[in-house]
Amino acid sequence: MNPATAVIRISNLRLRTFIGFNPDERTKQQDVVINVEIHHELRPAALHDDVSGALDYKAISKAIIRHVEQGRFLLLEKLTHDLIGICSRDPAVLQARVTVDKPHALRFADSVSITLEYQAQSARASHEVHHDNHPRPLSQAS
Repeated sequence: MNPATAVIRISNLRLRTFIGFNPDERTKQQDVVINVEIHHELRPAALHDDVSGALDYKAISKAIIRHVEQGRFLLLEKLTHDLIGICSRDPAVLQARVTVDKPHALRFADSVSITLEYQAQSARASHEVHHDNHPRPLSQAS
């Protein structure tokens, strides 16, 4: 029997960081908006209301916040890749998708965004149990 799959969504996490390679972007923090979707195996303990069996989305959110607020990034792609790595650390994660928006990055546009997706090895191969915990960008969209 296949375990149930749950989806956690963290929507519109608004943070500030140093991002960009233009001189003014290197000295002034800018807003980024982060959206995360994590598909994971629903562990039996979670079905019995046992916190120890749940995927800790609060810890994931805190790790994202810490990484973004303490970091300096030249490229939106690098930041997004780092975040997909944070979201895919737990072996129960089957898939993850992270979109990072940089509002007002382009004149006449609301924002520019990058999306990266991760899929665990076990989600790709049927009946194979293998988690390597390394992000694999499957797609990149802007």
